[in-house]
Amino acid sequence: MKIEKLLVLVLCFAFLTSCKEEKVLEQPMESVVTTFYLIRHAEKDRSNPENTDPELNQDGLGRAIRWAEVLDLVPLDAVYSTDYERTTMTAAPTTVKKELTLQYYDPKDIDVAQFISDNLGQNVLIVGHSNTTPEFVNKLIGTQKYDDIDDYDNSNLFIVQIVNGKATDIRLKIN
Repeated sequence: MKIEKLLVLVLCFAFLTSCKEEKVLEQPMESVVTTFYLIRHAEKDRSNPENTDPELNQDGLGRAIRWAEVLDLVPLDAVYSTDYERTTMTAAPTTVKKELTLQYYDPKDIDVAQFISDNLGQNVLIVGHSNTTPEFVNKLIGTQKYDDIDDYDNSNLFIVQIVNGKATDIRLKIN
């Protein structure tokens, strides 16, 4: 009788364990990291106040070269600029050094979600203006955090990193 009970218990245990759902371990998704580096154009030539599209002055040319040095170790995939002399001249040393083609964007018509999607998983430099750069950062991070940059301040580097849709940001001063 004891053997029969033991056999019934073993069979019940075997039945119960065989009917148990198998847990499938989920493989962790690989993180998608997108990093945007945003700068304002370097110092512009202010000799003609009527000129709405000035080039860079000597200090600005030097800063544009320093931006290329600062970004030298960053494996950039793309460089974007507004279509102005001062922004394209600021982007030029980095674009040439990285052997990339400068791409233009219009900050008034930018679809930020599409821009992020188009550059997913990449490292991207964006050159803008005292108002468009912080505005672009705010759109990337989804909150109104940064105000316009002072008109004589050309030393800001904003870094926005988006990991699996979650944005983090930092603002650095590079003199």
